[in-house]
Amino acid sequence: MEPVKYLDELIERYPVLAAVREDIQEAYQLLVSCYENGGKLLIAGNGGSCADGEHIVGELMKGFVKKRAVSQEYAAALMAADPERGEELAEKLQGGLPAIALTGHSALSTAYLNDVDGDLAFAQQTFGYGKPGDVFLGISTSGNSKNILYALAAAKASGLKTIGLTGRDGGILKEKADVAIVVPETETFKIQELHLPVYHALCLMLEERFF
Repeated sequence: MEPVKYLDELIERYPVLAAVREDIQEAYQLLVSCYENGGKLLIAGNGGSCADGEHIVGELMKGFVKKRAVSQEYAAALMAADPERGEELAEKLQGGLPAIALTGHSALSTAYLNDVDGDLAFAQQTFGYGKPGDVFLGISTSGNSKNILYALAAAKASGLKTIGLTGRDGGILKEKADVAIVVPETETFKIQELHLPVYHALCLMLEERFF
C-alpha cells in the first residue's frame, strides 16, 4: 500500500480534515526526511496533548499495524552477542522510528521547575536532545501554550524542523512552526478528537514508508 492511501482513508472517514490534507502531507514529508537522515522526533504537549505525545511515541517506536521484523543481519548480530537469548530477541524485537516524548521525564522536569523555570522545561530538553535534522512536534489546542512556544524557539535555534498540531485559529504556533496542522474545531475536546486520527494517519504513513 502506498502511504498516501492512509491519508485518503483519513479524509474519507473524517471529511472535515480535507481542509488540512496538504498540511498533513507536508508534515509527513518533513518526518520522512528526518528519518531518512537518521534523525528523531521530539514531542511536547500539556494535559490531553501530553497523552497524545506519549501515544505517538508508542506507535512509532514499535510495530503499529506491522510486525517490523529485524533484519537478518541484526538477527545474526544478536545471536553473536548472546547465543542464549539472541533467537528470542530476534523474534520479538521490532523496528522503531526514534521518538521521544519530552513529557515523560518527571525528575528532570521537576528539577528544572524547582531550580529554574517550569515554563522552559520542554525548551531545556529540546536544547539538550535536539540536533540539526531532527523534528520537534508541539501539540497545543490553542496554539498559544507558553512552554510549547519556548520549546519551538529552542528547536528552531538548534536547527530542527518544527510541526505544530493545533486548532481554533492556530494561535502563535501557526505563525512560528514550519508546518502547522490546524484542525477545524474550536472546543478543546473536539480539537483533541481530531488530533488523534491525524497523528494515527501520520504514524501509519511512516510505518508504510519505512517498513
